[in-house]
Amino acid sequence: MNERRVVPELRQALLRWYGARARVLPWRGTQDPYRIALAEVLLQQTRVQQALGYYERFVTRFPTWEALAAAAEGDVLKAWAGAGYYARARRLHAMAREVAQHGMPRTAARLRTLPGVGPYTAAAVASIAFGEPVAVVDGNVRRVLSRLAGVARPAGRWLWEKAEWLLDREHPGRWNQALMELGALVCTPRAPACADCPLGAWCEGKESPEAYPEVRPRKARAVRVAALVLTGPGGTVLVRRDGASLGGLWGVPLAEGGEALVALLAEHGGAAVRRIGQVRHAFTHKRLTVDVYVGCVDTGGADPAGLPLSRLDEKILALAGEHERDSAPSEG
Repeated sequence: MNERRVVPELRQALLRWYGARARVLPWRGTQDPYRIALAEVLLQQTRVQQALGYYERFVTRFPTWEALAAAAEGDVLKAWAGAGYYARARRLHAMAREVAQHGMPRTAARLRTLPGVGPYTAAAVASIAFGEPVAVVDGNVRRVLSRLAGVARPAGRWLWEKAEWLLDREHPGRWNQALMELGALVCTPRAPACADCPLGAWCEGKESPEAYPEVRPRKARAVRVAALVLTGPGGTVLVRRDGASLGGLWGVPLAEGGEALVALLAEHGGAAVRRIGQVRHAFTHKRLTVDVYVGCVDTGGADPAGLPLSRLDEKILALAGEHERDSAPSEG
């Protein structure tokens, strides 16, 4: 993109388009930094349509920083259940406690001192909630800038410099949202609607937009695991999850490979189990095929309804519940 061609009309064109085409979303039209931060954290790994229900549920349960700060971690994770990448919920919880104790920072630089807040989230909250003239760079903005400039492999520093240069400093929050919305609705990864783009007159990559930015395909790894739904006197045997995506949640024991399954059974007294079927579940980096086994043990157990569970564990327990109902002797 020839920088001499970038004139105020480009900014005006995008803001006009945004005023006419922006989606009505519950976190827009507000300057409440809590609601903005919640939305930005949620949208880091969750599509907008999926995020809507999770956002409404979470903000209803915890409407302010103070309400979130006062909550137990288990309650926070349960409210987040299904949204995935649960480390986000724990970081948001830690952020709320910091804000409740020391107050809400109002600049991007100060926001970055909060737990788990990086350059993108800090800039988004600072510009939208407080009007600070700082640019944001997320996946949508990266794609728009790459195509506008015709740069196939945009470096991180180049992206931030280009975003700052284009920023409408009089309306930074609105501009940042408009640029991200353009990437979400028009300048999409595949089959972009270039004919509808308000920035077409300035775009260097519009003749072959899907070449920008260059994409390295990632193939999700297929993994097969076993799940043990073991019922004890108190309910289902559950374990605490580890790891970044499910850490802090509870679920049924999982084992990858036959030897691991034998070892897992040994931990529970060699319980006799039977296979009842499969469930499938996809993460960003892997696709799980889960063989579900059920059995009984003499001790332990808990009520899953009272604990934060992942969507994967909900699927497993649903299958086990269906099997139990189908296996129950009919009356009469």
